[in-house]
Amino acid sequence: MPKIVDAEARRQEVVQAVFRIIASDGLERASLREVADEAGLAVGSVRHYFASSDDLLVFSFGAVIDRIAARLEESLALVEQEPQGSPEQHSAVVNFLGQFLPLDEELAVDACVWMAFRHAARIKPVLAAEAERSHRTVAAAVGRLIMLLNPGGADAQQTLVTEAERLLATMDGLCMHALLQPDWMTAEMCSDVITAHLHSLSGAPAAG
Repeated sequence: MPKIVDAEARRQEVVQAVFRIIASDGLERASLREVADEAGLAVGSVRHYFASSDDLLVFSFGAVIDRIAARLEESLALVEQEPQGSPEQHSAVVNFLGQFLPLDEELAVDACVWMAFRHAARIKPVLAAEAERSHRTVAAAVGRLIMLLNPGGADAQQTLVTEAERLLATMDGLCMHALLQPDWMTAEMCSDVITAHLHSLSGAPAAG
């Protein structure tokens, strides 16, 4: 009997091959042939699921967005369940923000892939829709975090937007530094920067 292939599982195998290629050699190498070789498949097998390199890249971009979004949602739920201003909530917030950073092997691959796709979307129109979804998804999660940390107050809506963008910019910068200078921007250094930024959100001085 012919072997029955789980289509979704096979797509995920191919996507994981895309991720490995991007993390080691960059997005430019992620052609159908290179991805097929990395996944141990024939090019025709990959084409069965993805008609072109563009289709494969769009699907892979969506996959990494979904992975990051799921982790953010799960970690944000932990922030919401802790008492306001408690040490436990602070730890949960640091954990939430850590989902943006290459703090372990899985997070490092996702961060590298996510950054690569976002940069590529600037010159690849086919990636534009997923790039927009990426920003909206992450901005919404960060906005919810800011609301939890700094509810109410005068001009609350403008404060929310400004602080969410400031935090997003901080996390983007940290992620890039940690990817490019891992010996300097260690997990401990990232945690120190996050903590200092959280103190600034609450108006308290950063711990020395």
